[in-house]
Amino acid sequence: MDDKRYLLAIGISLIFLSALIYSIHFLIFGKVDYILNYFLLHLAFVPIEVLVVSLIIEEILDHREKMKKLEKLNMVVGSFFNSVGEELLKIILEGDVGNIRDYLKISEDWDNKTYEKTKKLLKNYECNIDIEKIDLYELKSLLERNKEFLLRLMENPLLLEHEDFTELLLAVFHLADELHRRNNLDNLPKSDLDHLKNDIIRVYRLLVIQWLNYLMHLKDNYPYLYSLCLRANPFDNKSVIIRDDK
Repeated sequence: MDDKRYLLAIGISLIFLSALIYSIHFLIFGKVDYILNYFLLHLAFVPIEVLVVSLIIEEILDHREKMKKLEKLNMVVGSFFNSVGEELLKIILEGDVGNIRDYLKISEDWDNKTYEKTKKLLKNYECNIDIEKIDLYELKSLLERNKEFLLRLMENPLLLEHEDFTELLLAVFHLADELHRRNNLDNLPKSDLDHLKNDIIRVYRLLVIQWLNYLMHLKDNYPYLYSLCLRANPFDNKSVIIRDDK
Protein backbone atom coordinates (compact mmCIF):
# COMPACT_ATOMS: atom_id res chain seq x y z
CA MET A 1 0.00 0.00 0.00
CA ASP A 2 2.83 2.41 0.88
CA ASP A 3 4.50 1.68 -2.46
CA LYS A 4 1.29 2.51 -4.34
CA ARG A 5 0.92 5.79 -2.46
CA TYR A 6 4.53 6.62 -3.19
CA LEU A 7 4.07 5.98 -6.93
CA LEU A 8 0.82 7.97 -6.94
CA ALA A 9 2.55 10.92 -5.27
CA ILE A 10 5.35 10.80 -7.84
CA GLY A 11 2.82 10.66 -10.71
CA ILE A 12 0.85 13.65 -9.41
CA SER A 13 4.07 15.60 -8.83
CA LEU A 14 5.29 14.97 -12.37
CA ILE A 15 1.93 16.00 -13.89
CA PHE A 16 1.94 19.17 -11.76
CA LEU A 17 5.52 19.94 -12.81
CA SER A 18 4.63 19.50 -16.48
CA ALA A 19 1.59 21.80 -16.12
CA LEU A 20 3.76 24.37 -14.35
CA ILE A 21 6.35 24.38 -17.14
CA TYR A 22 3.64 24.81 -19.79
CA SER A 23 2.16 27.68 -17.76
CA ILE A 24 5.53 29.41 -17.54
CA HIS A 25 5.97 28.98 -21.29
CA PHE A 26 2.52 30.58 -21.88
CA LEU A 27 3.28 33.49 -19.56
CA ILE A 28 6.56 34.20 -21.36
CA PHE A 29 5.60 33.58 -24.99
CA GLY A 30 1.80 33.61 -24.89
CA LYS A 31 1.40 31.11 -27.74
CA VAL A 32 -1.38 28.69 -26.84
CA ASP A 33 -1.55 27.21 -30.35
CA TYR A 34 2.18 26.40 -30.26
CA ILE A 35 1.84 24.74 -26.86
CA LEU A 36 -1.11 22.64 -28.04
CA ASN A 37 0.68 21.72 -31.26
CA TYR A 38 3.81 20.73 -29.34
CA PHE A 39 1.78 18.77 -26.77
CA LEU A 40 -0.22 16.83 -29.37
CA LEU A 41 2.91 16.14 -31.44
CA HIS A 42 4.69 14.55 -28.50
CA LEU A 43 1.54 12.81 -27.34
CA ALA A 44 1.42 11.06 -30.72
CA PHE A 45 4.83 9.53 -29.99
CA VAL A 46 3.75 8.10 -26.62
CA PRO A 47 2.42 4.78 -28.08
CA ILE A 48 5.71 4.30 -29.95
CA GLU A 49 7.70 5.03 -26.80
CA VAL A 50 5.55 2.53 -24.89
CA LEU A 51 6.20 -0.02 -27.62
CA VAL A 52 9.96 0.50 -27.46
CA VAL A 53 10.10 0.38 -23.65
CA SER A 54 7.62 -2.43 -23.02
CA LEU A 55 8.53 -4.75 -25.87
CA ILE A 56 12.04 -4.17 -27.14
CA ILE A 57 13.87 -2.97 -24.03
CA GLU A 58 11.90 -5.33 -21.78
CA GLU A 59 12.76 -8.22 -24.11
CA ILE A 60 16.46 -7.34 -23.88
CA LEU A 61 16.30 -7.16 -20.08
CA ASP A 62 14.34 -10.42 -19.95
CA HIS A 63 16.95 -12.13 -22.12
CA ARG A 64 19.75 -10.89 -19.84
CA GLU A 65 17.84 -12.16 -16.80
CA LYS A 66 17.38 -15.57 -18.43
CA MET A 67 21.09 -15.75 -19.22
CA LYS A 68 21.93 -14.98 -15.58
CA LYS A 69 19.54 -17.71 -14.40
CA LEU A 70 21.02 -20.15 -16.91
CA GLU A 71 24.51 -19.37 -15.65
CA LYS A 72 23.46 -20.00 -12.03
CA LEU A 73 21.65 -23.17 -13.10
CA ASN A 74 24.77 -24.50 -14.80
CA MET A 75 26.66 -23.87 -11.57
CA VAL A 76 24.11 -26.10 -9.81
CA VAL A 77 24.51 -28.76 -12.52
CA GLY A 78 28.29 -28.49 -12.19
CA SER A 79 28.16 -29.04 -8.43
CA PHE A 80 25.98 -32.12 -9.02
CA PHE A 81 28.49 -33.70 -11.41
CA ASN A 82 31.46 -32.81 -9.21
CA SER A 83 29.83 -34.30 -6.10
CA VAL A 84 27.74 -37.18 -7.44
CA GLY A 85 27.28 -37.33 -11.20
CA GLU A 86 30.76 -38.29 -12.38
CA GLU A 87 31.15 -40.99 -9.72
CA LEU A 88 27.67 -42.28 -10.54
CA LEU A 89 28.64 -42.56 -14.20
CA LYS A 90 31.79 -44.47 -13.35
CA ILE A 91 29.90 -47.00 -11.22
CA ILE A 92 27.24 -47.62 -13.87
CA LEU A 93 29.84 -47.81 -16.64
CA GLU A 94 31.30 -50.88 -14.94
CA GLY A 95 28.21 -52.75 -16.07
CA ASP A 96 27.78 -51.19 -19.52
CA VAL A 97 27.66 -53.87 -22.22
CA GLY A 98 27.18 -51.59 -25.21
CA ASN A 99 29.50 -49.40 -27.26
CA ILE A 100 28.57 -46.07 -25.67
CA ARG A 101 32.25 -45.34 -25.00
CA ASP A 102 32.84 -45.14 -28.74
CA TYR A 103 30.43 -42.20 -28.96
CA LEU A 104 31.90 -40.29 -26.03
CA LYS A 105 35.65 -40.24 -26.53
CA ILE A 106 35.50 -36.47 -26.75
CA SER A 107 38.46 -34.52 -28.09
CA GLU A 108 39.45 -30.87 -28.00
CA ASP A 109 38.32 -30.32 -31.60
CA TRP A 110 34.67 -31.19 -30.93
CA ASP A 111 32.42 -28.27 -31.84
CA ASN A 112 28.77 -27.64 -30.90
CA LYS A 113 27.61 -29.30 -34.11
CA THR A 114 29.42 -32.52 -33.13
CA TYR A 115 27.91 -32.36 -29.64
CA GLU A 116 24.39 -31.91 -31.00
CA LYS A 117 24.85 -34.80 -33.42
CA THR A 118 26.10 -37.03 -30.60
CA LYS A 119 23.16 -36.04 -28.38
CA LYS A 120 20.70 -37.01 -31.11
CA LEU A 121 22.42 -40.37 -31.51
CA LEU A 122 22.39 -41.05 -27.77
CA LYS A 123 18.75 -40.09 -27.32
CA ASN A 124 17.92 -43.06 -29.55
CA TYR A 125 20.66 -45.26 -28.09
CA GLU A 126 19.48 -48.39 -26.31
CA CYS A 127 21.43 -48.36 -23.06
CA ASN A 128 22.08 -51.79 -21.64
CA ILE A 129 23.94 -52.98 -18.57
CA ASP A 130 24.96 -56.19 -16.88
CA ILE A 131 23.77 -55.51 -13.35
CA GLU A 132 25.92 -58.34 -12.02
CA LYS A 133 28.98 -56.22 -12.84
CA ILE A 134 27.74 -53.20 -10.90
CA ASP A 135 28.65 -52.87 -7.24
CA LEU A 136 25.21 -52.18 -5.79
CA TYR A 137 26.64 -51.55 -2.33
CA GLU A 138 28.98 -48.91 -3.71
CA LEU A 139 26.10 -47.35 -5.64
CA LYS A 140 23.88 -47.35 -2.56
CA SER A 141 26.65 -45.85 -0.42
CA LEU A 142 27.29 -43.03 -2.92
CA LEU A 143 23.64 -42.02 -3.05
CA GLU A 144 23.10 -42.23 0.71
CA ARG A 145 26.23 -40.17 1.43
CA ASN A 146 24.92 -37.44 -0.85
CA LYS A 147 21.24 -37.60 0.13
CA GLU A 148 21.25 -34.19 1.87
CA PHE A 149 23.11 -32.61 -1.02
CA LEU A 150 20.58 -33.98 -3.53
CA LEU A 151 17.69 -32.75 -1.40
CA ARG A 152 19.16 -29.24 -1.38
CA LEU A 153 19.43 -29.38 -5.15
CA MET A 154 15.75 -30.32 -5.45
CA GLU A 155 14.81 -27.34 -3.26
CA ASN A 156 16.63 -24.92 -5.56
CA PRO A 157 14.02 -22.73 -7.34
CA LEU A 158 16.29 -22.50 -10.37
CA LEU A 159 15.36 -26.08 -11.26
CA LEU A 160 11.94 -24.83 -12.32
CA GLU A 161 13.78 -23.54 -15.41
CA HIS A 162 15.31 -26.93 -16.19
CA GLU A 163 12.80 -29.78 -16.50
CA ASP A 164 15.32 -32.26 -17.94
CA PHE A 165 17.69 -31.92 -15.00
CA THR A 166 14.78 -32.17 -12.57
CA GLU A 167 13.74 -35.41 -14.28
CA LEU A 168 17.28 -36.73 -13.77
CA LEU A 169 17.23 -35.86 -10.06
CA LEU A 170 13.87 -37.57 -9.62
CA ALA A 171 15.24 -40.70 -11.31
CA VAL A 172 18.29 -40.62 -9.02
CA PHE A 173 16.10 -40.20 -5.94
CA HIS A 174 13.95 -43.14 -7.00
CA LEU A 175 17.00 -45.35 -7.47
CA ALA A 176 18.38 -44.26 -4.09
CA ASP A 177 15.06 -45.09 -2.42
CA GLU A 178 14.90 -48.52 -4.10
CA LEU A 179 18.40 -49.37 -2.86
CA HIS A 180 17.79 -47.90 0.60
CA ARG A 181 14.77 -50.17 1.15
CA ARG A 182 16.87 -53.29 0.53
CA ASN A 183 19.04 -54.05 3.55
CA ASN A 184 20.68 -56.98 1.80
CA LEU A 185 21.66 -56.58 -1.84
CA ASP A 186 23.17 -60.06 -2.11
CA ASN A 187 21.36 -62.96 -3.78
CA LEU A 188 18.45 -60.89 -5.03
CA PRO A 189 16.02 -62.78 -7.31
CA LYS A 190 16.33 -62.15 -11.04
CA SER A 191 12.97 -60.38 -11.13
CA ASP A 192 14.19 -57.86 -8.54
CA LEU A 193 17.53 -57.42 -10.28
CA ASP A 194 15.69 -56.71 -13.52
CA HIS A 195 13.65 -54.05 -11.74
CA LEU A 196 16.79 -52.40 -10.37
CA LYS A 197 18.42 -52.69 -13.78
CA ASN A 198 15.60 -50.66 -15.36
CA ASP A 199 15.95 -48.00 -12.66
CA ILE A 200 19.69 -47.77 -13.25
CA ILE A 201 19.27 -47.57 -17.03
CA ARG A 202 16.75 -44.74 -16.60
CA VAL A 203 19.30 -42.78 -14.55
CA TYR A 204 22.10 -43.70 -16.96
CA ARG A 205 20.30 -42.45 -20.06
CA LEU A 206 19.34 -39.10 -18.49
CA LEU A 207 22.74 -38.70 -16.86
CA VAL A 208 24.66 -39.03 -20.12
CA ILE A 209 22.60 -36.37 -21.90
CA GLN A 210 22.92 -33.91 -19.01
CA TRP A 211 26.65 -34.57 -18.85
CA LEU A 212 26.96 -33.68 -22.55
CA ASN A 213 24.93 -30.49 -22.03
CA TYR A 214 27.17 -29.50 -19.15
CA LEU A 215 30.31 -30.06 -21.23
CA MET A 216 28.89 -27.87 -24.01
CA HIS A 217 28.35 -25.09 -21.47
CA LEU A 218 31.90 -25.38 -20.18
CA LYS A 219 33.32 -25.44 -23.70
CA ASP A 220 31.63 -22.15 -24.57
CA ASN A 221 32.21 -20.37 -21.26
CA TYR A 222 34.97 -21.96 -19.18
CA PRO A 223 37.75 -23.51 -21.28
CA TYR A 224 39.91 -24.33 -18.24
CA LEU A 225 37.09 -26.34 -16.60
CA TYR A 226 36.31 -27.93 -19.95
CA SER A 227 39.91 -29.09 -20.29
CA LEU A 228 39.76 -30.82 -16.90
CA CYS A 229 36.44 -32.50 -17.68
CA LEU A 230 37.85 -33.88 -20.94
CA ARG A 231 40.86 -35.32 -19.13
CA ALA A 232 38.58 -36.78 -16.42
CA ASN A 233 36.09 -38.14 -18.98
CA PRO A 234 34.62 -41.31 -17.39
CA PHE A 235 34.00 -42.76 -20.88
CA ASP A 236 37.66 -42.48 -21.85
CA ASN A 237 40.53 -44.00 -19.90
CA LYS A 238 42.72 -40.91 -19.91
CA SER A 239 44.79 -39.46 -17.13
CA VAL A 240 44.06 -36.00 -15.77
CA ILE A 241 47.83 -35.45 -15.58
CA ILE A 242 49.15 -33.25 -18.36
CA ARG A 243 52.34 -34.66 -19.84
CA ASP A 244 54.85 -33.36 -22.34
CA ASP A 245 54.44 -35.44 -25.50
CA LYS A 246 57.91 -34.57 -26.75
